[in-house]
Amino acid sequence: MSSPNDRAARGGPTSRAEMKRAYKEKPPPMGVYIIRNRTNGKVLVGSGLNLPGMLNRVRFELELGSCPNRELQEDWRRHGADSFSFEQLDILEPPEEPGVDLKEELRVLEALWLDRLRPYGEAGYNIPKE
Repeated sequence: MSSPNDRAARGGPTSRAEMKRAYKEKPPPMGVYIIRNRTNGKVLVGSGLNLPGMLNRVRFELELGSCPNRELQEDWRRHGADSFSFEQLDILEPPEEPGVDLKEELRVLEALWLDRLRPYGEAGYNIPKE
């Protein structure tokens, strides 16, 4: 275990309060996620500015029976929670330059994964955009 002096020498926070503040100030990971139905192989691809929060939200909606994706909700009911995995597929690193539209960056990244995986019809739960 490192001492406060070791952390200070590396330029890190030196007290518990500083470490707590630094943790709270760090933005959550953003990027693309995938939900896999391990029973039938279907997947749902999505994105979020807060990946852990988005994955928790989708899981909560499924557990409540209020997921807006009816096909995913039905398979969750039919196969059970243990048949699904929730994964971070791709992380979007925070840009160095200010003024970048993070939502647009996420839309582009998600579109790349949708194009690559084609999670539509028999392969997935996504609905093609027209």
